[in-house]
Amino acid sequence: MSEKVNIFTGRATEYLAEKIAKEYGQELGKVSTAVFNDGEFQPSFDETIRGNTVFLVQSTFAPSENLMELLLLIDAAKRASAKKVVAVIPYFGFARQDRKDKPRVSIGAKLMTNLLVAAGVDRIVTMDLHSDQIQGFVDLPLDHLYASSIFIPYLHNLKLPNLVMASPDTGGAKRAAAYAKFLNTDLVICFKQRKKAGVIESMQVIGDVKGKDVVLVDDIIDSGGTITKAAGLMLEQGANSVRALCTHAVFSGNAVQRLEDSGLEEVIVSDTMPSKSSGKITVLSTAGIFADVIDRIHNFESISEHFKFTTQL
Repeated sequence: MSEKVNIFTGRATEYLAEKIAKEYGQELGKVSTAVFNDGEFQPSFDETIRGNTVFLVQSTFAPSENLMELLLLIDAAKRASAKKVVAVIPYFGFARQDRKDKPRVSIGAKLMTNLLVAAGVDRIVTMDLHSDQIQGFVDLPLDHLYASSIFIPYLHNLKLPNLVMASPDTGGAKRAAAYAKFLNTDLVICFKQRKKAGVIESMQVIGDVKGKDVVLVDDIIDSGGTITKAAGLMLEQGANSVRALCTHAVFSGNAVQRLEDSGLEEVIVSDTMPSKSSGKITVLSTAGIFADVIDRIHNFESISEHFKFTTQL
């Protein structure tokens, strides 16, 4: 007889874990978190998990205590005799620190995977990593899923007459090119130069956007500076409309207001991070994808179709 599945979550991703558990067909497991006067916290499971496969849903966006909470949950599950512990990390924080791009800096993404392994995780499930090579940072199964299966049907339903896909920078060209290839559209790329992190010195559009309905594709929108500047340039060069599409809506600082004030007609995001209210923001749920992958992992079925960009549920 196969072991039971338990789905739990940390405090930061409860909103998504509830939807995943519902899609999977069971109640979300109960976790209590004791918080001490100095801010230290201790999560504990309120039900037995002995011999079970435990899926822990927690995105590791800021603050860093969300990562710490996930590590504590993994450790608690192992000490409670869970047979297998799978970390479901919809948004894999610190993924932008995937290499040494200047002297005397850490490789945060590698450190993060080391911490997960040290805590005792058996498998990691995540979505739209900022850098594909992070999959090689850990000698455990790491399932890298794509949100394209929810974005592509939405783009089809928009029925934009002159659709063209665009990347707001050269680093995201591969991602935008995958959308362009599947949707059989042209590709436009923005070339930007930065003075420092978060500050754009100059930007140029490579490609023709005149009379086009542009969709800018990125994995993360953080401050919104790059995406809004790119949208403004494309409208200046005659684009009919400009939308933005991203998996992880970080939206730090005044990003939401910046998006509202921009020429963007719509910002399409997933729910790997808590959504913020805006008339321009459309949130599509990833719960069905994660629930299906949990079911396949538990039943030892292939999930390879979820590694394909063009997967559609």
